[in-house]
Amino acid sequence: MRISFLKYGLLALALCMAMGVQAKKKQVIAPSYSWSISDPLGLRFAQPLDTVFDNYSDRFVPSFRSKAWSTTGNYGAEGQDMIFFDRVPTSEFFFEDALSTWLPSVATQRYYNTRIPMTVVGHATGGNKYSNQDRTQLLFSGNVDKRIEVGAAIDYIYSKGSYENQAAKNFRWSAFGSYIGDRYEMHAFMNHYSSTNKETGGITDDLYITDPAQVQGGESHVDPKDIPTRLSQAQNTVVGTEFYMNHRYNVGYYHYERDSVTDTIKGKTYIPVTSFIWTLDYKHNKHKFIDQAAAEDTSYFDHTYLNYGGTNEKQYYSSVRNTVGVSMLEGFNKYAKFGFALYATHEMRKYTQVPDSITGRVTTWPTADSLTVAVPHKHTENDFTVGGQLTKQHGSILTYDAQAEFGVVGRHAGDIDVKGDVATRISLLGDTVTIKGYGYFKNKAVPYLLEKFVSNHFAWDNDLSKVTRFRVGGVLDVPHTATLVNVGYETLKNYVYFGTDGTPAQCGSPIHVLNATLKQNLAFRALHWENDLTFQTSSNDDVLPLPKFSIYSNLYVKFTIARVLHCQLGVDGNYYTKYYAPSYNPATMTFYNQHDVKCGNFAFMNLYANFRMKQARFFVMYSHVNKGLFGGNNYFNAPHYPLNPGRFQLGVIVDFLN
Repeated sequence: MRISFLKYGLLALALCMAMGVQAKKKQVIAPSYSWSISDPLGLRFAQPLDTVFDNYSDRFVPSFRSKAWSTTGNYGAEGQDMIFFDRVPTSEFFFEDALSTWLPSVATQRYYNTRIPMTVVGHATGGNKYSNQDRTQLLFSGNVDKRIEVGAAIDYIYSKGSYENQAAKNFRWSAFGSYIGDRYEMHAFMNHYSSTNKETGGITDDLYITDPAQVQGGESHVDPKDIPTRLSQAQNTVVGTEFYMNHRYNVGYYHYERDSVTDTIKGKTYIPVTSFIWTLDYKHNKHKFIDQAAAEDTSYFDHTYLNYGGTNEKQYYSSVRNTVGVSMLEGFNKYAKFGFALYATHEMRKYTQVPDSITGRVTTWPTADSLTVAVPHKHTENDFTVGGQLTKQHGSILTYDAQAEFGVVGRHAGDIDVKGDVATRISLLGDTVTIKGYGYFKNKAVPYLLEKFVSNHFAWDNDLSKVTRFRVGGVLDVPHTATLVNVGYETLKNYVYFGTDGTPAQCGSPIHVLNATLKQNLAFRALHWENDLTFQTSSNDDVLPLPKFSIYSNLYVKFTIARVLHCQLGVDGNYYTKYYAPSYNPATMTFYNQHDVKCGNFAFMNLYANFRMKQARFFVMYSHVNKGLFGGNNYFNAPHYPLNPGRFQLGVIVDFLN
């Protein structure tokens, strides 16, 4: 294996610098903390700072984005969660969905109070010069004073991939800030990303992976880069920008603390009673699909409607959402046991699709396939919704959060979206056990692009009914035994999916999904064994195929050397049962149903060593260590898209306190 010693040398140098810097830091600093906000009202929720080194290496394995992740194979590439309860629902711009695990969002945005400026720098690499996988991350946050915080982040992924025509490049940056005053609070960020992924269309013959001797005249060894792919000059680019601001103006009163002896004022605390809220969310997205090899382009796809000379097309989407609300805050006196809010939202969405040269319809021309759909080149829609939220964030016995939204005007008029959760804690076996219930009821119109869409190879003009979803479940968390049980049930009616022809289809009959997850961690002194098992079943496997069993297991030892070097040495892996895994469509970046090829019934394992010394975390790993030893060679979790063969990887991330 050819390794770039310069690249690895830089990693080692960064680690040594980190050790030197940290050795000089002796001052005692107040602890930093982090939080996120809920959308659209901006309630704050505490979040842990990302300082954990346990299982750090798993972040750099493409198929470990969840315990059961379907992917086209490369780091930074498209994928879909095979655990249905964790799957991202179809968005208004569905080209983003397959990349959502790599993209920023309101839910993943973090804000910090770092007391003194903080810079976090990380880099991870792996493979050789033909298949290298690199990720560089930079985060800065600093406080102007105790109320004002500003920050910025950069995340750059560049991975050539183990197979030919598979390179991925994902660059994103963000700027964010917050102001937390007595009367006025503000959170804001701007995120921008650009993701370019070359598309292989899958390898031409799965035997190159499962039995290479059969297709190579008896030669059993095959270089992954020599395996032919079905597409050679195709690529997708998705670009997005989001600007988000949440403002809260609090009306309340000052509580004065007096000295009981001198009757003088020692201090004062502002008690907010009511908040007036305004949230602005602006998004702009672009998708571009190019295939310059005309012969491959027309032979790979079943239909060509616009151009037999290859494909070069773009779709645009933008939205502006404004929310105004008023909230009565929890805890301003002993009778205010909960918070209550009412709000109204207006959203304008714009879509621009491939223009037709004649009428705005995909029509017949002498050498193209015949199809006529009434899809406008540009489309604008306006929605108006109202909603309310009931919350109790504080309390040792009971907490809850309930939210309801109703569509009033526009495409989503008549929509219902009600969701909530409730949690309580009880004493058991000398520890506190948490019991949580959750659920939702949704009756919502489908995204516009699932009804009206035009491209060179796919076009549809659908009239789809609202999708009804009802989910209910419960969680039992027992820290004393390191046990967590999550059982949920969902019914879907008019479920929309991508059928075997790659276009949206709707199932009118109800589909029932049962999900049961057990997380059980065992430990004896330095030895640890973590297990995460999920059973899920779908009442209609033809429409909603799911692997019945998914398992993640992690066996390791954890210890400390000389009181400063924390070590985790172990092996982990995942496994799921065979099922008809969805195929990937390069032209629309969607996963669609197929009934020809089953994926699964193989183990993917990693041998790793994770370390932490002061503020530095670093790892070395050999991923897919069991390849060729056990677990089988059928390592596909999307049809015709093999996972990475074995590779050596390492990385380091350091928290610099300036």
